[in-house]
Amino acid sequence: MERTASPARPTVDQLRHIASNYPIIDNHAHNLILPSHSETIPFETIATEAQGRALRDTFKSLSHLRAARQLRQLFEVGEDADWDDVLEQRVEWLRSNSERLHQRCFEGVHALLIDDGLAGPEKGYPYDYHDHYTKAPSKRIVRIETVAERLMENLVMDASEDDLGRGKFLQETWVNFTDDFEGEIQEAIEDDNVAGFKSVICYRTGLDIEPEYEQAAKAVGHHFERYVKNCIRKRSYRIEKKHLNDYLVLRTLEILSDRLPRSDSLAKPFQLHTGLGDNDIKLLESNPAFLQSLIENYPQVPFVLLHLSYPYTREAGYLATVYRHVYLDIGEVFPMISRDGQKAVLRQALELVPGSKLMYSSNGRWFPEAYWLANTQFREVWFELLMEYIEKGDLTPYQAIGMTKDILFNNSNVLYDLRYEAVFDETVQAAPKQLTYNSKPDALSPSRSPIATPGLNAPLFNQPGPSATPAPRSVSPYSQPTFPPPPKVPQVYDTQRFDKFKEENPNVKFIYIQWLEYMAKIRSRIVSIKEFTRMVHDGSRIGISQHNTGTLQNNTVTPDVNATEQIYIEPDLRSLRLTDNKDPLPAATVLSYWRSENGSALPGDPRHSLETLVNDLQYNHATSLLIGFEIEVVFLSRNSDMASTDPYSPLTGKYIHGGTFNPEQWLRKPFVSEILIALEETGIDIEQLHAENGNGQYNFILPPQPPLSAMDTLIHARQLIARVAALHGLRATLHPQPFEGVTTAAHARISLHPADRHKQFFVGGVLRHLPAICAFTLPEEESYKSVHDGDDTNRPSRRTQPPLSPTPSDWEFRPLDGLANPYLALCAILAAGLLGLAANENEEPAGVDAVTRLVPRSVGEAVDALRRDGDLREALPRELVQGYLRMKDAEREMLDRMGERERRVFLIERY
Repeated sequence: MERTASPARPTVDQLRHIASNYPIIDNHAHNLILPSHSETIPFETIATEAQGRALRDTFKSLSHLRAARQLRQLFEVGEDADWDDVLEQRVEWLRSNSERLHQRCFEGVHALLIDDGLAGPEKGYPYDYHDHYTKAPSKRIVRIETVAERLMENLVMDASEDDLGRGKFLQETWVNFTDDFEGEIQEAIEDDNVAGFKSVICYRTGLDIEPEYEQAAKAVGHHFERYVKNCIRKRSYRIEKKHLNDYLVLRTLEILSDRLPRSDSLAKPFQLHTGLGDNDIKLLESNPAFLQSLIENYPQVPFVLLHLSYPYTREAGYLATVYRHVYLDIGEVFPMISRDGQKAVLRQALELVPGSKLMYSSNGRWFPEAYWLANTQFREVWFELLMEYIEKGDLTPYQAIGMTKDILFNNSNVLYDLRYEAVFDETVQAAPKQLTYNSKPDALSPSRSPIATPGLNAPLFNQPGPSATPAPRSVSPYSQPTFPPPPKVPQVYDTQRFDKFKEENPNVKFIYIQWLEYMAKIRSRIVSIKEFTRMVHDGSRIGISQHNTGTLQNNTVTPDVNATEQIYIEPDLRSLRLTDNKDPLPAATVLSYWRSENGSALPGDPRHSLETLVNDLQYNHATSLLIGFEIEVVFLSRNSDMASTDPYSPLTGKYIHGGTFNPEQWLRKPFVSEILIALEETGIDIEQLHAENGNGQYNFILPPQPPLSAMDTLIHARQLIARVAALHGLRATLHPQPFEGVTTAAHARISLHPADRHKQFFVGGVLRHLPAICAFTLPEEESYKSVHDGDDTNRPSRRTQPPLSPTPSDWEFRPLDGLANPYLALCAILAAGLLGLAANENEEPAGVDAVTRLVPRSVGEAVDALRRDGDLREALPRELVQGYLRMKDAEREMLDRMGERERRVFLIERY
């Protein structure tokens, strides 16, 4: 008797084909990062949540080694290629054809649901930009904490300490805040582009959320007041007070429940970060079991527990099994844990959870490869696991196919009411990767109903045949959607920002493109607005000879010069600012990065190095930073007496007392007023101005700002002060001791947020590495003449008191003067502070004498300390430290050949 061929093998092949290629609805992802910020986040973070110095060990983890192998395949490099080879090939792909890389990484992704609250518009692409690479439109997931923080910033950005004393201020702020928050959530509910909502309360205060709304509302008052005061005093809007975080979650759930069209409808889903995350999470409080009472109180709000709640997968699985409106997201464990770990947590999920309650996500962020790795690894591990269940008889191939379609596409499609349909060729072909997708929304009922929601009443894969997306009940209101073509050139600049600036400032005809080199001298190129517009829209840069960054203040060539190579100057449009009306040109000014020919960041670029360290602090330590600089300046007039041995004399005479305006100073008030008005015209606020004790000496105190903004403000303000002084025939100098008994500095007031968690460790790291830091912050021999004279002027660290800063919890770094490159100075301080956080170095200043002894007695001692401080040098870019040290050696040689008077005049004329 003739035997018939078994159908099992073709069905398994079909399962392999579908598991490898079926289109995905990614139910939780984040934005791609803008190219201008891509270098500030380590690429290694696509396969780990490790931070800071712990990131070094990731190279020996199974998750990284596996990801590296797969990336070698993606970038088509040899199996023996190391990580640097992969990175180099990646840069080449981005330079030559970035669209090819993006299209390849998003292959098979039908649609993305994007939480765009992780990266603001200044760092990440807008959510709908990703439509270039998907078959159907992307949708938003609204992060409620980001909504609340942005609203609060808008409400109190102009408020001051005085407002806190007004009787009704806090009450009015509460009413406005809650009204605005409710309005924004309601608006998002009505927005077809919003698929759902999300809370990161797990990161902030944990999942032990007060389940009763009335109790949450009663408890929030005092904590809201503390939050408002913190916003005004520190200009930090991060919400991390338990009762306020609880209230926001409860208020959102109340609004979602109240806005249902029918009693049997379900609200838009509410995602909760659970489990796997960086070290900002309180691990014990990230257990989703805490959520049980909350889930029971809101039965009409679907809850999506993100990231398999790892390592609490079983607890999350229990909730997803016993509550009809709880779902489990399969994300972030791909590619963050090993293959065996991924298989283990999927097994744990499937111990209880129906396939109709599981949904795929990548948790992709920043880099296109992150989405690709998650997609690739999930499909690989999922197929292996299904084959085990089939071989054991727990699943038939048809049931496995149905479960695969549900997890990858159907469950998210129905839960988020997306109404997408994927047309997929299920025929097993020789080249199964060549697929044709068609994105056509199927018009389900306009009202949401639990009857059609998978996991409630409609099992999708318990039938003998393969599952399918529910059939449409009516004709689709629109046909195949069309998407704009991908950009022809990489988007280097924020063209919308620039076009808006041009529209608001039509009189601008020229742009000063500027950058600061190692010796703290501003270099500039002036271009017409027409040429600058072309640069912005073409994504081009200005090429300059590399020797521009390796010459001294008098253009002396140093060993750091390479006359045959170029660097490329890339304006940072965030720093674009009008010049004042004293400028003879109708112009604006912009500060810049240094780039390589292919557009990647140069590791020796001071601006890029600072941004990288700031991002390390923000993303790896959940800590933000505000900094306010002081500009101590001495105004000098040039001596007309040819017989004088000194070409300069101070603007005001003797017997000046700090903080006063005597008759002689009053006569100079119009000149000083001119500076203040010019600063205001360019958008630079002065927190305070006062006369110092020295002849002709004034102190302009700038307000606290985020580091790059503070740096931009400092550089622009210094230039403007010097320019207005020059118009009056005066020299404004930052020389640390232009005359005997007159000392100037550039003290920096620093605030860490949250202060209580990190300030002492950060300051401890700064104190431990202070001798080496001084090589950057006190860069000349003149810088040390007043440090050890018994005066408190340059005490390395002291706590500031009002009115110098908004709160007495800030601290002040004092051994810093106007000869320093402020980028490099702050880089050194941040790098040392990060070392302190990593090592938990907890030191506080023990007194003026004890701390002052940490400051070297000469620039030579400071430079030697930097050469010996291996940890600090390792924490900074190697090229930056080496280039700076070579420049300092050459500069000291040049200055040592000068006499004391010649050297003093040389520095006064340049700083």
